[in-house]
Amino acid sequence: MRAALRGARRVLPGGLVRETVRERLDRLVADAPAAYDLDKAVDIYGDGDSVIGELERRTAAALGTEAAAFFPTGTMAQQVALRCWAGRTGNATVAGHPLSHLEVHERDAYAVVSGLRMVHPTRAPRPATAAEIHALREPFGTLALELPLRDAGFVLPSWDELTAAVEAARDRDAVVHFDGARLWECGPHFGRTLPEIADLADSVYVSYYKSLDGISGAALAGTEDFVDEARAWRHRYGGQLAQQWPAALAALAGLDRELPRLPAYVAHAKVVARALREGLAGAGVPWFRVDPETPYTHEFRLWLPYPPGLLNEAVVRQAEETGTALFRSWYEPDQAGPTGVTLTEMTVASSALAWTEGDIRAEVGKFVDFVEAVRAGRMR
Repeated sequence: MRAALRGARRVLPGGLVRETVRERLDRLVADAPAAYDLDKAVDIYGDGDSVIGELERRTAAALGTEAAAFFPTGTMAQQVALRCWAGRTGNATVAGHPLSHLEVHERDAYAVVSGLRMVHPTRAPRPATAAEIHALREPFGTLALELPLRDAGFVLPSWDELTAAVEAARDRDAVVHFDGARLWECGPHFGRTLPEIADLADSVYVSYYKSLDGISGAALAGTEDFVDEARAWRHRYGGQLAQQWPAALAALAGLDRELPRLPAYVAHAKVVARALREGLAGAGVPWFRVDPETPYTHEFRLWLPYPPGLLNEAVVRQAEETGTALFRSWYEPDQAGPTGVTLTEMTVASSALAWTEGDIRAEVGKFVDFVEAVRAGRMR
């Protein structure tokens, strides 16, 4: 599949792409001079007068916070944030969602590494409501909100629902942490700026590679004193690396190039989702689900009633024979979902902007033809 996608002339979905080392280095060399003064010294253990410090300052400015600290991974940033708040509040209980990244994708690090425990205001595949947060039957020190909630379909609350949830946590004498790995693209849905969104929380984590096309890395943002404490815990957790300038340079380039484009990606995701629905209906697919029907951000999910191996083979055949890739890989989700169906995640980025609704509907029809041909064994 990687070879087929790399060889395709047109690829609809964005997201992480397996490049060669030379290709990624070439992109970094092309982007870096506009992002940072390359005659300055490399960073040493994250010193502030370096590319790391510049990235931290620009991140804090973008989010409207007093400070930000660079972390090698988002998982580490999340654990440090929750550990800091547990110490400050005196309560090791976190209120969060069972479909959150903390629960699904971090191997229970909050419990195993940081000694915390989690309670769930709701198990429904949507953000928790203020009423559900109020109704929790035990005290909690931190409310952790993932924006958007990826494993429920990249869903978001309304602005009023979000502010009410935050107020509910304050009423329960808790602080609020935003798992904002994808916070960068939430502004269009809320109709608010990034500083307005971040101002609701006591701490915010953001990723540099999920939306900004970076190499790796994350930031934890908040007040000066909170970020200073986070830096101490970052060292204890093994996150004070000797040099991280390639990741920081790529992140700075992403802030320059991708951040201003995200509203266009979010708007076009609605076009792509509608065209996929129309194309699949027109092709006579017996059941499908675009989830959500109207995306909240530039990412959404698509479900089809076929095995993942069959769909992945159709992706490869379409890319090889027509030079067009409509999807990336399909898989069976680990979380509960409809039975007998397969999932793919769609990320609408620069590669999708040139695609019209007509283009997508036409290629969906061709994709369904490849699916039926593979199922019938004509392409084995």
